[in-house]
Amino acid sequence: MKSQALEGLKVADFSWYIAGPSITMWLAHHGAQVIRIESLTRPDELRGIEPFKDGVPGINRSGCYANYNSNKYGMALNLRHPKGLEVARKIVSWADVAVENFTPGTMEKKWKLGYEGMKKIKPDIIMLSTSGLGQTGPDSQQPGFGLELVSRAGFPNFIGWPDQDAVNVGYPYTDTVSPPIAVIAIMAALEYRRRSGKGQYIDLSQHEIAIQHLTPAILDYTANGREGGRIGNHHLDAAPHGAYRCQGENRWCTIAVFNDEEWKAFCKVLGNPAWAKDLKFATVLSRKANEEELDKLVESWTSQLPAEEVMHRMQDAGVGAGVVQSGKDLIEDPQLKHRHHFWYLDHPEMGSCAYDGPPFKLSETPAELRMPAPCLGEHTEYVCTQILGMSDEEFVKLLTEGVFE
Repeated sequence: MKSQALEGLKVADFSWYIAGPSITMWLAHHGAQVIRIESLTRPDELRGIEPFKDGVPGINRSGCYANYNSNKYGMALNLRHPKGLEVARKIVSWADVAVENFTPGTMEKKWKLGYEGMKKIKPDIIMLSTSGLGQTGPDSQQPGFGLELVSRAGFPNFIGWPDQDAVNVGYPYTDTVSPPIAVIAIMAALEYRRRSGKGQYIDLSQHEIAIQHLTPAILDYTANGREGGRIGNHHLDAAPHGAYRCQGENRWCTIAVFNDEEWKAFCKVLGNPAWAKDLKFATVLSRKANEEELDKLVESWTSQLPAEEVMHRMQDAGVGAGVVQSGKDLIEDPQLKHRHHFWYLDHPEMGSCAYDGPPFKLSETPAELRMPAPCLGEHTEYVCTQILGMSDEEFVKLLTEGVFE
């Protein structure tokens, strides 16, 4: 068996919800040993988020929690207990990297485990704090979640139709675009430590990462004084461009035509209908000027065919197209199956469940999903006795004192 890229790396995961756990999960997929720290009295609230396996709610049955916590050891630890803090300090002493995503200052104020506190325990520790707006600044103490950050970053201004109210993304987008950047920062800090012997503190603002994904709009305003807005599924430089209803219930296919060559190919797929020869559709500019009528004509054709057939016909002709896939479509997608994107792991309560694998493949040190997400406190005894080196007697004593709650 090939070794993994991060084999031997030790990570203390103090985070919760999606952003922090995603970071440590990516490290775990590539061989890092991750201890996921929660409390029985205040577990990660993501455990209460749907969907639940078989529709049955339970602290260990959230598919959302499971998908961001594979390959981790789950430990229950009461940080309000003085001896719980002693155990936390032992974990910090063991770790190479610590990750947290609480409101800035929480780790230091509550437990004296901010970066300066951790450095006293482990001088070369690398600590990453990921928060909504960063650790400093007038708004840094504002608590919040990804859905609010999506709005603050400006995304709703570009989502929806111009004649309708703004809509939100519907998902904490910042929680999913931030972790890859965080992993890159951690890798850079590890390389710096390898060369210098020194640790480092990483202050990651999810808000600032999200804004970078709106660079074209920011550049347009900076250079041209032009503020973008909602344009539905349209594109400034393409027509037709949208998601078109297809045969069946809630089946859609996106189509994008950017130039005259693609337009000719598109028309050929449709059988060169008479309306396609109308002068009002002769150029990109004229098609843009008559886009509403064009969309209706396109949909009159797509609605008679399965979405997959529309996609394949267009792609075979060199026209950009793709089915708007459902969850079922994704699980059954032949390309994802070929790439082994989904890994099936047996969970103690949920049984076999699909987990997202990493979106890149390392040829010499491939990622591997070995363990399902932990049940709450599932590995507490193992972590204490096998990783931290406690005796059985010490573990039992702390257990009876309420340290592992």
